[in-house]
Amino acid sequence: MDAGTVVAGSPRQALIVEDEPIIAKVCLRTLTAQGFEVDLAPSGTVATALVDKKDYDVVVSDIRTPGMNGIQFYRYLIERHPDRAGRVIFTTGDVMSRDVAEFLEGLRTPWLPKPFTPNDLVSAVHRVLGGLPAAGSPPA
Repeated sequence: MDAGTVVAGSPRQALIVEDEPIIAKVCLRTLTAQGFEVDLAPSGTVATALVDKKDYDVVVSDIRTPGMNGIQFYRYLIERHPDRAGRVIFTTGDVMSRDVAEFLEGLRTPWLPKPFTPNDLVSAVHRVLGGLPAAGSPPA
C-alpha cells in the first residue's frame, strides 16, 4: 500500500499510546503525514484522560505501557466509551506471554507486532477507518 493520504478535508484525530519515544515518533510522523492531528500519551492512564475529553478517530496503543497498560486501557474504553473500542490498533513486542496472546486472539480490532513499518500502520488505520473487522492477526 502506498503512503497516500488516508483522509482529505478537515484533519482526523489520532491518539498514540506509547512509552517508547522512537516508536511514538514514527507513529506520529506517519499519522501526521496521513493528515491526522495527533496527541501522544506515554501510558493508558494519560490516555484515559485524553479520551474522556476528545473523540479520536483512531487510537494506536502499545499493550505494555507503564501504569495502566493497553489491555486495561481497552477495558476502560469498553466500559466508558464502547463506541470507540473498535477504533483501537494495538502494537506489541510481546506475543509470547499467555495474557497478551489470549487478549490478541479475542480482539476484533487490528494489531501490529513490533517492529512494524509505517505502511503496516497505514494499512491498519485504513481497516479501522473503513470499519473492516480484523480478519486475524498479522504474522509475528
